[in-house]
Amino acid sequence: MKRENKKTAATMTHYLIKFRWPVLLGVLPTIAAYGIQAGSALVTAQVFQAVFEGDLHEMLHCMLLLMALFFIMLVAGALGEILQARAIRKLNNALRRDIASALLGMTYQDYHSQGTGEYLSQFTNDVNQIENLAWKPFFQLIEMGAMAVFSVLALLTIHWSLVLAALVTTVLMLFVPQLFNKRMEKLGTVCSEEQAAATSGLKDLLSGWDVLRSFGRESRFAEGSRQASEQIEKPRFRLAYVKGLAGSGAGCVNVACQVLTTGLVGLLAIWGYTQAGSLAAGGNLCGQLTNSLGTVAGLLLSFSSSRPFFGKITLGREETAFAEENVSVQREIRVEGLSYQYDKKPVFEDLSLQFKKGGKYAVTGPSGCGKSTLLKLLLGWLPDYGGTILFDGKDARDFTPEQLGRQMSCIEQNVFLFNSTIRDNITLGEAFSDAQMEKALRDSALMGDLASMPEGLDTMVGEEGGSLSGGQKQRVAVARALIHDRSILLVDEGTSALDQQNADIVEKSLLANPELTLILVSHHLTGERKGQFTRVYELGTIR
Repeated sequence: MKRENKKTAATMTHYLIKFRWPVLLGVLPTIAAYGIQAGSALVTAQVFQAVFEGDLHEMLHCMLLLMALFFIMLVAGALGEILQARAIRKLNNALRRDIASALLGMTYQDYHSQGTGEYLSQFTNDVNQIENLAWKPFFQLIEMGAMAVFSVLALLTIHWSLVLAALVTTVLMLFVPQLFNKRMEKLGTVCSEEQAAATSGLKDLLSGWDVLRSFGRESRFAEGSRQASEQIEKPRFRLAYVKGLAGSGAGCVNVACQVLTTGLVGLLAIWGYTQAGSLAAGGNLCGQLTNSLGTVAGLLLSFSSSRPFFGKITLGREETAFAEENVSVQREIRVEGLSYQYDKKPVFEDLSLQFKKGGKYAVTGPSGCGKSTLLKLLLGWLPDYGGTILFDGKDARDFTPEQLGRQMSCIEQNVFLFNSTIRDNITLGEAFSDAQMEKALRDSALMGDLASMPEGLDTMVGEEGGSLSGGQKQRVAVARALIHDRSILLVDEGTSALDQQNADIVEKSLLANPELTLILVSHHLTGERKGQFTRVYELGTIR
């Protein structure tokens, strides 16, 4: 009854196929623009020929046609840019959706094995790099392909030997960038890793702003920012440097070959194989063909650099292999022979506890004895444990953390609040009646705080709840747990930031609820408070 993992690494092709119609709409106007550009080169040749022959009427006629073609080409090019930007927006949004889906599919341990800076980097830096190394080069590749095809067709109308000369030039230009292919891919990997590390460092630095200011360590903040910036920019510079070397090498070959091709067009005109007016058009078209095909090599190098960024994105969030069954505790939660260790260091061993439905339980003990770990095990966040946890006799391992979470809610000491209103932090976007809201506010002792706030429930809490006091944040968390009607409430020092009066109000409300199974973690309980619980379990530290 466990979940099956069906995850594959994301690829550029996957997204292009998925959004083939927006992508197709983005390339069609551009293809048309390059077709018109090639046609314009032939019309330009006719203008020169008319000048050579002294035909004023033909020259004016061709010039008017040329102006019309240029106008249409500009309109098509502008439309193509707009539609390409629209397609890239859809592709980037899909990338971020898959990143979010992959994060939701991670276990508690896997998610917390890395800092949030790494995940933030995926949503920002990695997506930006994919846009610059994959999406934009892809559209450029289509453009260069269209330019090459239309240039070949136009050159064939002049003389077939010009196509052959352009292809020989292209082969030479393609060879030079291939020398840098593996290095570009390696530099792309380094760039991804360095930028993720820099983002994580910046986040840590910004979070510690108060500490550094209070201890007069502003210099550390400035130096840390400088180092992080350099860590971001240095690998990007190396990537651009190698890419520039490859491009300049191909460019040198291109210039030499274009001069030789222009000479070939001149010879063909002298020998009578083509018109003299083709001298300008032939050189121009050969240049377009070699430039387009030469650019292809650099674009392929860019795709190589993007692979490491795609490799960090997985497709196919894990799916359940069965119809999910809700966890419903009608009798008890039983812990039998439970053991757990962090990095081979035991936290507790052979622990057996019982929590009956509707009971009120306290778990006490010194720091490091495993109180918080016990709550995480009950929530299914830490799967690698010994012994068994039974919900009405059913093994907790047969349920996912999501299933367990539908009946349990946890209030932690360090409360996290979204940068939104108090109302939104309580409801999390769900709809509740006024009566439900009023009861949650009253039972959480939050009603008095709201009375002093002009905006009431619509008061913004600031980033991570920075506009509220620690006690207010915990009262919001209690209200959040109560309004979502979880029948089992786990409290990990969840009232520690409250003053004694409000802590008593909250705890009294929780203890008086006959339908609520309460498991409260505390470092210390007075004798009077102990008497309010069904049972108090005291854990000891393993030495």
